[in-house]
Amino acid sequence: MSLQNRVRPTGEIVADNWRGEWMGNRGILHDGNRCLGPARWKHQNWVTCRLSFKGRKREIMRAGSYYTELFFYDEACALAAGHRPCAECRREDYLGFRQAWERAHGPLANAAAMDRALHRTRVTGRTKQQVRHMLDATDLPDGAMFLGENNHPSLVWHGFARAWTLAGYLPPRPLPRHAVMVCTPAPTVAVLREGYCLTPHASLA
Repeated sequence: MSLQNRVRPTGEIVADNWRGEWMGNRGILHDGNRCLGPARWKHQNWVTCRLSFKGRKREIMRAGSYYTELFFYDEACALAAGHRPCAECRREDYLGFRQAWERAHGPLANAAAMDRALHRTRVTGRTKQQVRHMLDATDLPDGAMFLGENNHPSLVWHGFARAWTLAGYLPPRPLPRHAVMVCTPAPTVAVLREGYCLTPHASLA
């Protein structure tokens, strides 16, 4: 049985059985039985990390770990859930993200300032629900995710919509010609628009 450590683009942490291409960190969310408690974050620096880095090995969600290993289907899903590139294992991606952020939003004092700005626009403190916003689908940049038909998450990719499912992305369809509910936080949408090049899922490359 899968552990409850897969993060959907709509923000829920669930026990899906797909294999993610990226790992993430929000602090310690699990107990000694490798089960999540009620908390969905313990700090604001939500990062996305490589699955392999300098040969480091970890037992997933072990007792006494200093963070809960979360997994994302791909980077677009991680960005939609409110994460950003890790400044250690993804240094080049982090710098590219930060440079695009500064083009979109102005200079930053440090990474913590970016995390604070992101946190206000990705999740509500009281209900822990994803913060969403409306934009015309045709105005969304590649890499942004929105709720399409039947509220299924869809990715904007090369000018088309690719619906995301537990089995992967469906074939491309035309983008809606109206406003849609966007999952990717507004500051991150601006970062994508300013040229941050996310790593696409292997099936999209």
